Amino acid sequence: MTRIGGMGELFGTNGVRGIANEELTAEMALNLGRVIGTMRKGRIAVATDARISSQMLKCAVLAGITSVGSDAIDLAIAPTPSLQYYVKETNVSGGVIVTASHNPREYNGIKFVHSDGTEFTREMDEESERIYKSKEFRTARWNEVGQIFSGECNRLYIDGVKERVDVELIASRKFRVVVDCGNGAACFTSPQLLKELGCEVISINAHPDGSFPQRNPEPEEKNVGFLKEVVKQVSADLGVAHDGDADRATFVDEKGNFISEDVMLALMAKYYVKMNGGGKVVTPVSSSKCVENAVKEAGGEIVYTAVGSPVVVKVMKETNAVFGGEGNGGLIFPEFQLTRDGAMSAAKVLELMASEKKPISELVKDIPKYYTLKEKLPCKDKQKLLTGLKEEFPEANFTDGARVDYEDGWILIRPSGTEPIVRVFAEAKSPVRAEELLKNGMKSVEKILG
Repeated sequence: MTRIGGMGELFGTNGVRGIANEELTAEMALNLGRVIGTMRKGRIAVATDARISSQMLKCAVLAGITSVGSDAIDLAIAPTPSLQYYVKETNVSGGVIVTASHNPREYNGIKFVHSDGTEFTREMDEESERIYKSKEFRTARWNEVGQIFSGECNRLYIDGVKERVDVELIASRKFRVVVDCGNGAACFTSPQLLKELGCEVISINAHPDGSFPQRNPEPEEKNVGFLKEVVKQVSADLGVAHDGDADRATFVDEKGNFISEDVMLALMAKYYVKMNGGGKVVTPVSSSKCVENAVKEAGGEIVYTAVGSPVVVKVMKETNAVFGGEGNGGLIFPEFQLTRDGAMSAAKVLELMASEKKPISELVKDIPKYYTLKEKLPCKDKQKLLTGLKEEFPEANFTDGARVDYEDGWILIRPSGTEPIVRVFAEAKSPVRAEELLKNGMKSVEKILG
């Protein structure tokens, strides 16, 4: 089974993922439906992204849920944060989203959602995996089998976002926005939301198509060239790009320049710290130093976690954080819901632009510039590596691998949770220093592993 992070055999950092009908099969989906139906009595909401295999897997999940005596609500195609908001705001006992998020078109995934709308924690995933392996499913008699009901969550979600931003302020600026839905679930929410925020909306890749004909689902810079061109051609104020399940958003400024995901995280973290007169911001150890700089400058405190949004959310809850997120376009707005949220990100960026009366290119100018490099090396003995790193860098942060901070940058040496490799990240204020730090990190790995 192909997994994205995490230490379980089945569940990674964001549920179960693999190549559809090869690694993630209908039989697996059926049993995963049985798992959550066993764990969460009552109605369970189920939604999918727009992938070709999503309907097949959803039907299997629905069959599994009802086979153990739980009812299911089929919410059809919806962004992950839309499903999560529905679960949080209604009386369902949990949720399932069938999605592989930003992964390539041949992949799919299944992710469980807790009754408060948050992703399952790692502890919950471990219990799910135990039930899956042991097949200790509840059983329902013929007359106790659950029923499937139809539902709709996208209107509720759009209204929820609008309640938590200054709609009149945004509308007063008459922004022109280009939104790239990536042929994914965002097609059903983001263009409509932006229209209702008073924007002139130009949509691209805005019809659902699981073959993703125009670009890879991940909204990184190399995949959003068309968005950059359209923003320039129509003189838009902002460009927004989503991944397959729209829990992430990346941005293009009014000049057609892609804005680094870490820079956007830093900008929004700074905005939230200022709004709250301080507070904690939670982010993984892999995030750029510019985030910490921006948070501290605004009078806030940075809290680092292991990589993975469920971990970030867990620590946000524990620390009553004012903001959180990952440096991949996944921003978390706790006053709305504790999940990465692409449409809310777009709305809040527009609110910031409207309140400051500045173009986005001006707002990001104040965020310190860093240069980041990444490499990977073979690593068959992760325990030997971690032991050696503790001897080599006793002052490091060992939250997830070893992060060593310097005055002008940092190194992160992090063993992969899924492959026999170690990833080395280096960041500094100059390309030369970043290269030097990367080489130092790789030398340390090679020395420890011999």
